[in-house]
Amino acid sequence: MAASAVPAPTIVGRRIGNEHEPIVIVDDFAPDPAALRDFAAERTFGVPVTAYPGIRAPAPRTYLDAARPILATIFGQAFGLTGAARVIDLCFAIVTTPRERLTLEQRIPHIDGAEPGRVAMVHFLSEADHGGTAFFRHRSTGFETIGPDRTAAYYATLDREVRRDGPPPADYIRGSTAQFECLCEVVAKPNRAVFYRSALLHSGVIPPDLPLSPDPRVGRLTITGFFAAR
Repeated sequence: MAASAVPAPTIVGRRIGNEHEPIVIVDDFAPDPAALRDFAAERTFGVPVTAYPGIRAPAPRTYLDAARPILATIFGQAFGLTGAARVIDLCFAIVTTPRERLTLEQRIPHIDGAEPGRVAMVHFLSEADHGGTAFFRHRSTGFETIGPDRTAAYYATLDREVRRDGPPPADYIRGSTAQFECLCEVVAKPNRAVFYRSALLHSGVIPPDLPLSPDPRVGRLTITGFFAAR
């Protein structure tokens, strides 16, 4: 019996919010997502030093081999980055932190880096729909991205709001709140990847009934990637 053909990746770009920030959605991103799930199931995951609400493990070294032409297209055409992209970090990630144990930082949208030329990726690997990625606007400042010129003003305003209104509920953010407006949500789909600037406010969409299991075959398994280019 002949092997079934591997679907060719499909790339859809769009711009969101008042700042018209690009996001890029790639379906069928990896040629063999089942092999990635199998690989993850054999890894030892650990708690990261970052604010990620879960556990992580290194992705395979060959993970990006088939995707390099796609990455060059995405970085150049969507984000205007013509230099070679450098991988900053590339890891499997599983959300495992119970809602009642979330820090303040983990209850609100965040950025992955304010520096220009930084791009982030989330690659959904779970076979079930375990929640996508949402993007936000901070209502009082109107900021959708937090670059170096906005960092001080944004965090000072956020601090005043928390002291005035109290911290947000001990839960993963879903949809719009009093402080943040949800601009859009990229729905999770097996083997779908989404790319966006690291400075764009965003959060994982964690459904209330999501199993916060550390088992890669049960929990919300993704690969997160961070890249730098010029």
